[in-house]
Amino acid sequence: MKNVEPNNKISKMMVSLAWLGFLAMLVIGFDRYLEKQSNPNERPDVIYDSDGSAEVTLKQNRQGHYIADGKLNGHWVTFVLDTGATNISIPAKVAGAMNLTKGRPEGTRTANGDIIVYRITLDSVELGSIKLKNVAAHINPHMDGSAVLLGMSFLKHVEMTQKDEQLTLRLKPKKKASATRSF
Repeated sequence: MKNVEPNNKISKMMVSLAWLGFLAMLVIGFDRYLEKQSNPNERPDVIYDSDGSAEVTLKQNRQGHYIADGKLNGHWVTFVLDTGATNISIPAKVAGAMNLTKGRPEGTRTANGDIIVYRITLDSVELGSIKLKNVAAHINPHMDGSAVLLGMSFLKHVEMTQKDEQLTLRLKPKKKASATRSF
């Protein structure tokens, strides 16, 4: 009888551990599912059109926004495409992690009112196969979170076509511009 009792305890413990492992896997899987719903464009495809033009197609997230991972000066960030933003807007916390130095202060108007931001020029901005150099941006000490607003200082260099909950960005043909392009 004494031999049965320890085995019974071990069996119960093994079943409990199996259930805990199963629940942990469910939580991790669900977390990844939610992240994919928020940002369905974690690593946009690198595509070149038949004429050699760089092109990126993004899927809308569940809220109807276009969110994608890309690079600022070689550092991975998450972009929120914002045609209402004049420049790329980088939260101060993200800028600090990238060792960006605040430039000259300037006033800007946001949906939450007038604020002071710090103007900088980024060496490079990449979204999938689209890469621009010397792009205007600002460090925004008033932004929460870690998402970077990808504003018109980048978007004005691409043609945008929206269809069926997808946005295709294609690098415009080269002409004189304030930002330079590279492939």
